[in-house]
Amino acid sequence: MGVIETTKTRAKRVAKVTAQDTRALLPLGQILSGDCIEAMRSLPDNSIDCVFADPPYNLQLGGDLNRPDGSEVDAVTDHWDQFDSFKAYDDFTRAWLIEARRVLKPDGALWVIGSYHNIFRVGAILQDIGFWILNDVVWRKSNPMPNFKGTRFTNAHETMIWASQGEKARYHFNYRAMKTLNDELQMRSDWVLPICSGGERLKEDGKKAHPTQKPEALLYRVLLATTEKGDVVLDPFFGTGTTGAVAKRLGRDWIGCEREDFYRGVAMKRIEKELPLDESALTTMQSKKSAPRVAFGAVVETGLIPAGSQIFDKKRRWIATVRADGSLECENKVGSIHGVGKELQDAPSCNGWTFWHYEVDGTVKPVDAARELYRLANED
Repeated sequence: MGVIETTKTRAKRVAKVTAQDTRALLPLGQILSGDCIEAMRSLPDNSIDCVFADPPYNLQLGGDLNRPDGSEVDAVTDHWDQFDSFKAYDDFTRAWLIEARRVLKPDGALWVIGSYHNIFRVGAILQDIGFWILNDVVWRKSNPMPNFKGTRFTNAHETMIWASQGEKARYHFNYRAMKTLNDELQMRSDWVLPICSGGERLKEDGKKAHPTQKPEALLYRVLLATTEKGDVVLDPFFGTGTTGAVAKRLGRDWIGCEREDFYRGVAMKRIEKELPLDESALTTMQSKKSAPRVAFGAVVETGLIPAGSQIFDKKRRWIATVRADGSLECENKVGSIHGVGKELQDAPSCNGWTFWHYEVDGTVKPVDAARELYRLANED
């Protein structure tokens, strides 16, 4: 006797097949050339899990900006950031947001980052077309560029808007992973992260490849918070590929849109070098222990001790794998650096910062050394 398929079961089966068919149409791992609005129009409806957008800021700069020593500040003066009027910028913003809304799945996430020049205009427009703001997240730069003229406050932050498809729309949020990343404290909406500099800053012929390259730690947190392994992330303003590089590392699929040939070339070279984390490192969880002032997750997301690394106690009795959210896995035990150390030793407590060690160029150091490097890099 055959099994009678209910209407609900059949609907789920058909929806699953449809989703698979739609995914097959996506240009995964590709950077679409030309105007982002036209590029997005080539994508199917309801096919994207997350859109991260770093649109032109329309900075409205007036004249050159110089440091006290007379040298010129390398500001954003590129043609792609220039619009004739606020109306022209608003029309452009509305057009790309409408396409983003169309391609996003019903439970998809929209992230938009901007400065005071544009983020309020973007926020109003995305609300007008039906998006629902879940949070505004302030990225507070630990090492901002000073205000050389001394005529205003130093611009030390940018604002990100996280929005769902509507007031009653479902959305994805990895609350546990975010809490674990922050050593069991609820992740707040103000994120203190350094601007992109040092070895992470991409250069061509000794010059910055892109004036507004975002730090990988920022995208790491965004994608870990609101996507899962295998999800599709779209970046309509791909630039030099930070979104694609981090998505690949975290096991997410990506699609980029970028009209500048130079940026597309730099991005593809960068992403080709990126290696995805293995399955065990991508697993996330929530631990139960209290947090030190600097979260181990901050050390992980900034790459001082990358996810997938192995750390060990001083006598090398135990070797643990660092996972994407800053948790550890060792001998079927999972938890924070403190909790796993405690369980392995069957001890009443453990200071994971001094218990666990890692190796750099043949030298063994406690993970506390990485915490100190993080502190030095983030000193005001």
